[in-house]
Amino acid sequence: QLQLVESGGGLVQPGGSLRLSCAASGFTLDYYAIGWFRQAPGKEREGVSCISRSGGSTNYADSVKGRFTIARDKSKNTVYLQMNSLKAEDTAVYYCAAGSTYYSGMLVREYDYWGQGTQVTVSS
Repeated sequence: QLQLVESGGGLVQPGGSLRLSCAASGFTLDYYAIGWFRQAPGKEREGVSCISRSGGSTNYADSVKGRFTIARDKSKNTVYLQMNSLKAEDTAVYYCAAGSTYYSGMLVREYDYWGQGTQVTVSS
């Protein structure tokens, strides 16, 4: 059974940092494009960042460019989202997702498998 598990969320002050992890159980992340998404209360799920199978292609939402970094660690079968200079508007549940294509972009419909999400709260 394919399973994605996110971790690393929590409460952080504005300007702080968090690193989210997306670990896989039952399959190798190398064969999938990976995306990070977030959903704030009352809002639609939106793409934050994505990375191709090889790790050679990445993309970021304009709202997080220069602050967030996505990366693969193949030895740990994990994809990370490093989040720096966090803002209150980054508060949301963050999800990772796996897509069966080489590069799936940041559209929800392009992804086949989803984690359960991890809460990120940015507040003083």
